[in-house]
Amino acid sequence: MKLSIRDLVAAFTGVVLVVLAGRLNALPAREDQAGRGGGSTFREPDPLDFSDHAGFESIFDGSTLAGWDGDRGVWRVEGGAIVGEYTREQSGRNSYLSFHGGADRGVYKDFDLKLEIKVENGGGSGIQYRSQVGLPWRRAAPDDPSINLAWMMTGPQADFWYPVSPRAHVYTGQFYSENTPAGIIAWRGQMVQSVPGHAPRLVATIGDRSALGGYVRINDWNQYLVVARGGTFFHVINGQLMAIFVDDDRTSAHNKAGVFGIEIEGKPCKVSVRDLWVKKVPS
Repeated sequence: MKLSIRDLVAAFTGVVLVVLAGRLNALPAREDQAGRGGGSTFREPDPLDFSDHAGFESIFDGSTLAGWDGDRGVWRVEGGAIVGEYTREQSGRNSYLSFHGGADRGVYKDFDLKLEIKVENGGGSGIQYRSQVGLPWRRAAPDDPSINLAWMMTGPQADFWYPVSPRAHVYTGQFYSENTPAGIIAWRGQMVQSVPGHAPRLVATIGDRSALGGYVRINDWNQYLVVARGGTFFHVINGQLMAIFVDDDRTSAHNKAGVFGIEIEGKPCKVSVRDLWVKKVPS
């Protein structure tokens, strides 16, 4: 049988592809890749194991509110979780549970915080960090006797709202400055930088805000990771980066050591938080 040049080229190409496919299939799944440095190799990092608590300390014992302070008419322990709940008949105003336990009375600056959170029925929540208690409440009416400033929190918050709330479906994951004039600084899907004397500016976009909302589980537990290093803050939900804020103002409220807390806001609303672990990082 006489073969044309085209037939010979096709046959040779097929043999080469078969040989290459066999070699590639024989490689380990995480084979080191040849590097740019003349023979060096690179390896992709392994994913974070959210259940790995090496180097972390627990700030919730799973059965009591030991070390925590807040309105016990709102906050309780149920099923191994801290629960805050408002019915339609209650006020629905901001209520906080703050942590003051441990050797340093709950004061942290640089850290990794891991927890699981769930918001049901409506309303919203958030995780306070580097926060203060006892400061004047900006939204309070003068001499309002119903507000206990010892329970009110001021400072950075990693937002988490009921995922299908018509008003607040875009809030979850953002960086919010509670009880300060700044309010929302880094919206979900944004990296924002703030420098003294200037308004915050958008540095980069992480992703589409609505698409990122698809990572949030409705009426189910969500893994929340908050990372604070100096003036840089990362909010991660279920392994997806949601917001980054870089605060270069060393005098701002966000750049001070403070305590952790949990918020509930709106009615009806049920907030549940469990498995709170923090790793302190030397500043």
